[in-house]
Amino acid sequence: MYTALEQLAAAGSVAGMIIIVVCGVLLTAALMGAVRLGIGVRRREPAPPRRSEQPKLPDSGPVYEERNMREPNEVPRAGDDGERLTPHQLGNAPSRPSGDQTRPRWQPGSSGSFGSGGGGAK
Repeated sequence: MYTALEQLAAAGSVAGMIIIVVCGVLLTAALMGAVRLGIGVRRREPAPPRRSEQPKLPDSGPVYEERNMREPNEVPRAGDDGERLTPHQLGNAPSRPSGDQTRPRWQPGSSGSFGSGGGGAK
């Protein structure tokens, strides 16, 4: 009686092992196919730029960041007849360069930011 159960258990584990091995072989084949497909796609892509095709520094030297102070453009008022303004009447730039390009600096005795607890400018 125990011999039949042992044979069934042994036969079941062999079938399970065969299924695991078959799934492993299929998974390995799928991964190999994906690698081959990736290699083919890479071959069809253009080559990376050569050293001579890389961007070069201008003769004048490096270009640095430019800072300037901006001030808002005023929105034109609609007429008294209540006609709405259309986008082309508003203009292109939301701001323009300021006439005074000096940056505001921190003053001693003024607060550092909103809610910092400083006494504020007097």
